[in-house]
Amino acid sequence: MNVPGRIFADEDLITAAFNDKAIEQVASVASLPGIVEASFAMPDIHLGYGFPIGGVAATRVEGGVVSPGGVGFDISCGVRLIRTNIPSAEAKEQMGPLVNELAMNIPSGLGTKGRIALDDKQIDEVLKQGAGWCINQGYGEVEDLEFIEHHGAYETADPDRVSDHAKKRGQKQLGTLGSGNHFVEIQEVVEIYDQSAADAFGIKVGWLTVMIHSGSRGLGHQVCKDYLKVISEGNARSDLMSHDRQLACTPIESQTGRDYLAAMAAAANFGLANRQAIAHGVKQAFTTVLGASQKKLGLNLVYDVSHNVAQFEKHEVDGVPTELCVHRKGATRAFGPGQPEIPKAYRHIGQPVITPGDMGTASYLLVGTEKSMKRAFGSTCHGAGRVMSRKAAAKKMSGASLMRELAEQGIIVEAGNRRALSEEGPYAYKDVSRVVDICEAVGLSKKVAKLRPLGVVKG
Repeated sequence: MNVPGRIFADEDLITAAFNDKAIEQVASVASLPGIVEASFAMPDIHLGYGFPIGGVAATRVEGGVVSPGGVGFDISCGVRLIRTNIPSAEAKEQMGPLVNELAMNIPSGLGTKGRIALDDKQIDEVLKQGAGWCINQGYGEVEDLEFIEHHGAYETADPDRVSDHAKKRGQKQLGTLGSGNHFVEIQEVVEIYDQSAADAFGIKVGWLTVMIHSGSRGLGHQVCKDYLKVISEGNARSDLMSHDRQLACTPIESQTGRDYLAAMAAAANFGLANRQAIAHGVKQAFTTVLGASQKKLGLNLVYDVSHNVAQFEKHEVDGVPTELCVHRKGATRAFGPGQPEIPKAYRHIGQPVITPGDMGTASYLLVGTEKSMKRAFGSTCHGAGRVMSRKAAAKKMSGASLMRELAEQGIIVEAGNRRALSEEGPYAYKDVSRVVDICEAVGLSKKVAKLRPLGVVKG
């Protein structure tokens, strides 16, 4: 280990991390060349590929490395939150039709094809322009870009660094949820913890919000797979061969490192564009079912942020501002007030952090803190974090039984794959309230609002 491992958790969550060997991964990440400060893990830590999910690591640009395992296969998997002016009580009778319309508008499930087919030229445009491409096609408003990380596009993206195979996988998947833990969820704001932040974000108790969780689909998966192969083969001929093959890495300043980062940024742009296209489907569903305009319903973007990405940021190292490559895998950037990366409307508050739970419990809207900048390179949790494997979860309850149980709680669910639904049951996840409370206790983020699920479209 070149640096310590530092885990933000309570005793029970630490024990769980030991049991699934995620802590061993924290130690392995600490061995990466050029890593600074520590190998961090958030309270939602669990076993991942190479890096633990919930892992954060920053490496120096000069002499440091980038590792695809520190980003993951679902590049730019992230979350978007839409606010509304709709009181939940007024929409209660329409919740079933709303969920059905969302399921019609937003294809979900493994390998699902979307309604936006891209030709060879258009896929390159999406990889370069990100969410901006969607807006140029009428899928959203220009104002949205202010409330998306990097204004909707990573400028370092280079479509030429993405394989033709990866592009083919993405050409028919724009505007689709995918499978696993991805979802669109209609929620009710049930509690406010920070009124000034809630006012800035336009969130009120009793009003509906919509949360979107998805990523770069097959395109991002293929980018990761392609570069893991290239980097692993290169490592076999160099002194970078890790004791853990899943931690394959390459110098940031090498040609392979530059190529991967440019391809990763392009895949991240696809992820941002995908959530933009899904949001368009959400707005169409609401206006169709409720018979009112988007403006009247107050369907506006709060924020959109990825939690599987590596990006260049300046942070203090030993008191010196230093450019670093910050890997966040299942962890969310949580910059404190005053940072230029934050939308102007929120800069006095801090960056919004959107933290989904599971379809049977709460989700949270948080805000980044100044303390987080100093403690973990401006990072916090990304969700509840799994506590049970998908195989074990599937054995616990059938998808049909889970749907009935959630319906008894007043939660309507539509799933692209009902058999796989039980893999994502609430019992498969940690207690998200506990996770966000720990993050607040150690200063990584602050709670702003608690959101309760009412209707879910599941991948």
